[in-house]
Amino acid sequence: MSVNATLVKSTIVAALGGLLFGFDTAVIAGTTSDLTKAFALTPSTLGLTVSIALIGTIIGSVVASIPGDKYGRRDSLRFMAALYLISALGCAFAWDWYSLVFFRFIGGLGIGGSSVLGPMYIAEIAPARLRGRLVGLFQFNIVAGILIAYLSNYLIGLAAFGLSEWRWMLGVSGLPALLFMFMLFTIPRSPRWLAAKSRLVEARAVLDQIGEENAEAEMQDIVRSIDVEHGHGTEPLFKSKYRVPLFLAISIAMFNQLSGINAILYYLNDIFAKAGFSKVSGDLQSVMIGFTNLIFTMTAMSIIDKVGRKTLLLVGSVGCTFALAGVAYVFLSGSHENLLVWMLVGFIAFFAFSQGAVIWVYISEVFPNRVRAKGQSLGSFTHWIMNAAISYSFPIIAAKSKGLPFVFFAAMMAVQFVVVLLGYPETKGVTLEEMQKKLGIA
Repeated sequence: MSVNATLVKSTIVAALGGLLFGFDTAVIAGTTSDLTKAFALTPSTLGLTVSIALIGTIIGSVVASIPGDKYGRRDSLRFMAALYLISALGCAFAWDWYSLVFFRFIGGLGIGGSSVLGPMYIAEIAPARLRGRLVGLFQFNIVAGILIAYLSNYLIGLAAFGLSEWRWMLGVSGLPALLFMFMLFTIPRSPRWLAAKSRLVEARAVLDQIGEENAEAEMQDIVRSIDVEHGHGTEPLFKSKYRVPLFLAISIAMFNQLSGINAILYYLNDIFAKAGFSKVSGDLQSVMIGFTNLIFTMTAMSIIDKVGRKTLLLVGSVGCTFALAGVAYVFLSGSHENLLVWMLVGFIAFFAFSQGAVIWVYISEVFPNRVRAKGQSLGSFTHWIMNAAISYSFPIIAAKSKGLPFVFFAAMMAVQFVVVLLGYPETKGVTLEEMQKKLGIA
């Protein structure tokens, strides 16, 4: 299969959801101080302000498979784009704390839905030999969005908007959300979704359109795997034969958040402040960390289809364990604060090189066609509910002991190494149809 213009364009457009995902994830870090002052927030209400978007994300990730299966991955992504736009404008013009919380919840619905539908759409149009890199583009856009958010916060801070600074920070994402919505009208539907709906002629046409060299053979493989001819395009997810992909999706999603990645990204400015950095220097350090995230994600994407998913996870587990232990030491000892930035940079580098690049690829690969939407939703739901729990509790626990959260995160990465080493199969270079045979799924 050649890499043609339609395949590239479709991948890039679907991955734009990741850009908004990343931006909305990280932009809150630059507003926590101003929001605390504007609305007299306590550690608990600050935690709710940050985590309310994650509650929306949990719901969005759970229900995304319903429109994803009924209306298709592409058309459902259009609705997610609309939610991003409504959230950006609503947060920018929020008239009180309750309205801000409401519109952040709406944005969370968009993030949760796109985290399911974007990788799934890309996985279903990508050839096996390129799937890791193409689905990885979604993760690349997430970290690009994180970097853009930190850079945007820094530049808006320099513009001295005063009391309205946080409004600009939260509202600027409305522009890429609008672009995302319009671009989704220019790409085809998923051929595997069309096949699941018995729209075989359209599915075959899309395979031709995206440059599949053996479209007829590929079409037959898809039809056999979905059992379209017998009317069994979908079935319940929680069946004993799916126990392996269920374990893989749930565990990789849990470990992704047990690393502390999103709690660190959300509260990065506060973490630097606790270590004695000024607001401006903290903003600059955040940009550096965002840039590190981007560089190491790109590095992982360039080798993920050669080295494999499992190897990246193992390397990352070791690196994250030592880096997080270093952060814990800085806070618990109250010394060597100058090392904090480098420990966090090291953590971000190892995370981006492993978990960050692998998670959405892996979850999109391990489920067979007939339950992929449900499986993707389950993995995303697990990811986001862990995110919400950790992000809500982080400022509360850190207020009592600045180092304790990082001790926990380091321990979880050590556990991840053992679980991946003993329980994770390698998925590189295997077609989605062959994957279910490898995992013993009838």
